[in-house]
Amino acid sequence: MNEVMEKNRRFYDDFVAGMIRSRFPEYESRIAVGIVGEGSDCFGYDDEISRDHDFGTGVCLWLTDEDMTRFGGRLSEAYNELVDSAERSFFTERLRERRGVMTISRFYSNVLNVEIDAEKPVLTEEQWYKLDHSCLKTATNGEVFRDDSDVFTAFRRYLMGYYPESVWRARIAEQLHGYASAFQVNYARCMSRGDTVAAELCRARGISSAMELFFLLKREYPPYYKWTFRALGELDAEGIVAAKLRELSLERIRPEAWEGTRYLPNRLNYKDRIVSLSEEIACEIEDMLARSGLIRVRGRYLESHVKAVLGEAARSSV
Repeated sequence: MNEVMEKNRRFYDDFVAGMIRSRFPEYESRIAVGIVGEGSDCFGYDDEISRDHDFGTGVCLWLTDEDMTRFGGRLSEAYNELVDSAERSFFTERLRERRGVMTISRFYSNVLNVEIDAEKPVLTEEQWYKLDHSCLKTATNGEVFRDDSDVFTAFRRYLMGYYPESVWRARIAEQLHGYASAFQVNYARCMSRGDTVAAELCRARGISSAMELFFLLKREYPPYYKWTFRALGELDAEGIVAAKLRELSLERIRPEAWEGTRYLPNRLNYKDRIVSLSEEIACEIEDMLARSGLIRVRGRYLESHVKAVLGEAARSSV
């Protein structure tokens, strides 16, 4: 548990739990409490730089719709009195909007950006397709301190179960296409034309697709984009992919590597280190695809694996 999470846990143990027990004893077992959602503190990534916003001591209190109607207003008033007391630490207005009393359904609907009834832990395939990777990580990060009724945690467990097979394969196929398009086709085209700005965009898109593929093949959700590489480094036990991505991001664009080079779609210009690194990463991704049982035939051009990935999904649904 990180330092900020520990501080919020102590705030719950020392103040919030007692307030609930003394003022709402008949509802104590119906109030789920914890720290989950938006903010670096919920990911365990809070530092001095991030403390200029969304920072302070507080917890989320989650209620069912019925309980919100029954006593949510009174609980919110009591909680706000507590965080406004002398014992509290600095608490920004923006963070105040993300803490305090809320319904379970509203919390998940706001984070996932899909209107749902969280008291029925199920999403349609159409809803799964609409969800962004990072919002799913945001909905399942942090820590739940107490949830006797298990309503909040039941939906959390459901989301942690990861994508349905068909959605998982479709997202992998999408990013295979994205990586191949950015790095294995368009980067060389742009450099051959001398368009370094477009080449930089190709590099950024390729790195993004590579990271998304890594998380998909690990069956993990990535966090908000600015934390994705940090989370990948923690997940990459051997550190190979993380090291190559870091080097790829630091390598400068070198137009001189393309001077006198005629563009040929099936010939790689290994004089450009960015090309070499992108192919090395493609090889790592291909190994992950094979280990996941998604492909049987090798071929470093990642676009060539799209049909295999989607074809297996189609056959498994018959």
